[in-house]
Amino acid sequence: MKIAKVINNNVISVMDEQNKELVIMGRGIAFQKRPGDVVEQEKVEKIFKLDNKDISEKFKTLLYDIPLEYMEISEAIINYAKDTLGKKLNESIYVSLTDHIVFAIERSKKGLLITNALLWEIKRIYKDEFDIGLKAIEKINNKIGIKLPEDEAGFIAMHIVNAELNEEMPNVVNITKLIQDVLNIVKYHFKIDIDEDSLNYFRFLTHLKFFAQRLFGGTSLVSKDDFLYEMMKEKYKDAFVCVKKIRDYIQKEHGQDLTKEEMAYLAIHIERVVNRS
Repeated sequence: MKIAKVINNNVISVMDEQNKELVIMGRGIAFQKRPGDVVEQEKVEKIFKLDNKDISEKFKTLLYDIPLEYMEISEAIINYAKDTLGKKLNESIYVSLTDHIVFAIERSKKGLLITNALLWEIKRIYKDEFDIGLKAIEKINNKIGIKLPEDEAGFIAMHIVNAELNEEMPNVVNITKLIQDVLNIVKYHFKIDIDEDSLNYFRFLTHLKFFAQRLFGGTSLVSKDDFLYEMMKEKYKDAFVCVKKIRDYIQKEHGQDLTKEEMAYLAIHIERVVNRS
């Protein structure tokens, strides 16, 4: 295996058998090396294969300037997130999360801390991802001795959600706000506190995440058969009154209407959450 590009003393790229670029990390792996030199296998610590060429280029640009331990922290967090969630994450997270961690650490060194305006919502809506964020700031502290605030755990959680949903960060912010607003509509309509530990709440939250993603992605559930809509409208009358409030909110705030299919499924989930059955 020969070096294709030297990025810095600790990072190189090579071409594999399928002529795909691999980014390789290792302390001193490129010291006094040039393209065409043989890779010292004993110095190889990490190998990254990013299929998206644009992301791969951004990743190499990012690695050019940052300390090796920052990338090691980011990779450890990403691997922990994958293992914990049991999900594939969009490879853009190698760029977005690493970049965020670098600036979070540098800001912390300068005493510049940023408040996360969505922290409360993130804790409630993305509990698993927030727990990963807490673990991440613990890893950062253990690795380089910098204790980041809880707000950063929230930011890290959002990057993970972003990678889960394959969404751009502004969309994830919009999705999070929409979910919280819908939950508030349900809560105030029925004048109840939702049991956030229940399975039905988890199911409703999962539905809302994909519902919001469809809304901001310009796609909706559509059916030519109105049977489900008419049946749910008759069966879950109070839930449907609540759904109409949600529809009015979405029309006012986002200028979009809901399909009958979307309304029917919202009614089903609301009924389950409210009646806890």
